Amino acid sequence: MALKDVADALVAHCKAGTEAQGLEELYSEQAESIEAFPGPGMDSPITKGREAIKGKHEWWNANFDVHEGSVDGPHLHGEDRFAVIFEMDATHRESGERSKMKEVAVYTVDEGKIVKEEFFYAPS
Repeated sequence: MALKDVADALVAHCKAGTEAQGLEELYSEQAESIEAFPGPGMDSPITKGREAIKGKHEWWNANFDVHEGSVDGPHLHGEDRFAVIFEMDATHRESGERSKMKEVAVYTVDEGKIVKEEFFYAPS
């Protein structure tokens, strides 16, 4: 798949709520996900492998209720990268804390598959 095809497909999955299908179809088995900082229970901000990235999604879905969200993009850069801007209003189930979040995700594509995703957050 060409960069634009991968980018358009990922954004379509995000908008449709079919991210799990997007992970299966669009991510390399060896893909890595890089957060701005380690999340709860993580030693590193880096998650390696499609299956581990699926685990991050499962953790999110088990711990947060999303009330509203938006997806802006894709924004293409060169021949191998694109960005997507995500905004959401979510409540952490355990604490009841509701917050609005905004992040920029930059994706790197190689041989028609996403090989890296990097997340950037605005300081609060």
